[in-house]
Amino acid sequence: MTAGQTGTVIIGIGNEYRRDDGVGIVVARRLSARVPAGVTVMEKSDEGASLLEAWKGAASAILVDAVASGAAPGTIHRFDAVVCSIPQGFFRYSTHAFSVAEAVELARSLNQLPARLMVYGIEGQDFSSGIGLSAAVEGAVASAVRQVIDELSPTSADIG
Repeated sequence: MTAGQTGTVIIGIGNEYRRDDGVGIVVARRLSARVPAGVTVMEKSDEGASLLEAWKGAASAILVDAVASGAAPGTIHRFDAVVCSIPQGFFRYSTHAFSVAEAVELARSLNQLPARLMVYGIEGQDFSSGIGLSAAVEGAVASAVRQVIDELSPTSADIG
């Protein structure tokens, strides 16, 4: 963690041309008009290593990406990445060359994690080529948006 970090960044991760892999991008777009001042929303579709640069200087970061852990499609997983490692297997079907879990662990080893780093993984169902989310994943988007908005409230800062 770096001294002098300020603000919050929300990063929606994914490839919107690989069906459910685009859920992080969809969540970011829906959040962009709803976040308070001091919060930056961005979309990332390149490899996970670019996340270190994306959250550089932020006191808090929230990542949203698709996962494939075997849970029911649309399940929302939440990890406090400062407190614990993210299970590597959750991102095994990611189209990113360097997964979110690997990026977080690299940042941890380089002491470049934001002071607060929450990762939301939305369980995908269909990662084939194409546009549009499966019904189960689309159904989880509104809940994920609400959870991230709640994450931004000062009272949620101590919830793990």
